[in-house]
Amino acid sequence: MKLHELRPAPGQRRGRKRVGRGMGSGLGKTSGRGHKGQKARAGGGVRPGFEGGQMPLYRRLPKRGFKNPFRKEYVPVNVGALERFAEGTEVTPELLLQERVVRDLKSGVKILAAGELTKALTVKAHRFSKAAVEKIEAAGGKAEVI
Repeated sequence: MKLHELRPAPGQRRGRKRVGRGMGSGLGKTSGRGHKGQKARAGGGVRPGFEGGQMPLYRRLPKRGFKNPFRKEYVPVNVGALERFAEGTEVTPELLLQERVVRDLKSGVKILAAGELTKALTVKAHRFSKAAVEKIEAAGGKAEVI
């Protein structure tokens, strides 16, 4: 098989709908829009969620809850992910971002206890779980809150 011989599987791709090309095509005259009415017109139709004037669902349902605009969201990093760093390294949120351990710092980094750590590292982060601090210190390292 050569590149120019590549074809999609039979029935995989449907042909374009060519409307308004004569009665024999099955989509001639009104082009599948029926006769008159709002949806037959150019630019006609109703916005998403419109229910013909009936009170729409998104307005019938009660609003619930509260969203705190000042909420802080921390990026979780497991202790096991720190194993990639060399012994004695000072692990900071900037280093984690540079090494692509995290993709976005958000409000800060929280170190969690999943995984094993065998190297003594100085870990600087915004938050730590108690178990994560224990694992870091058991490996001979230090956990420093920024």
